[in-house]
Amino acid sequence: MGRLWDRVTGTRRPHAGAVPSSAPEVRAALLALNGPDVPYRVRAALPDEKADLVAECRMPRVGLTLRARMRLIPEKREVRVLEERWEKRTSGQAGAEYGRGHAPAVYRQWGTRRDPDGREYRAEVFRFDTREMTDPLRDAVLGEGWVWQGVLRL
Repeated sequence: MGRLWDRVTGTRRPHAGAVPSSAPEVRAALLALNGPDVPYRVRAALPDEKADLVAECRMPRVGLTLRARMRLIPEKREVRVLEERWEKRTSGQAGAEYGRGHAPAVYRQWGTRRDPDGREYRAEVFRFDTREMTDPLRDAVLGEGWVWQGVLRL
């Protein structure tokens, strides 16, 4: 059940022989991911978020908000991660739909374009993959020799 549960939660382990870094080094590696070319922001967590670090991504174009709350567990050399998402629906449904846990998804918008001959065709005008946020976070943790442990509660 362990490997199946790891797949469901998105848990990954560093390769064998990886030398684990200290907790401050893992924290610094995650905060170093911030930059102008990334669609998310990593910051220190607020006291009511029950985490050490939080990565947030907002995509208003598709009504999506992603958040990954991360708690560093130095004695186990793991980062426990709770992935959360809110989706605003365009139909008549009220409010936003909430989900938690590892659930990669691709959000797309389509539009009409014209080719050089003037014919219309349908083309993708916007695309966002949730892994654009979670994969760099996970890779930074694994690169420091720590476990990326997906959880459903922090």
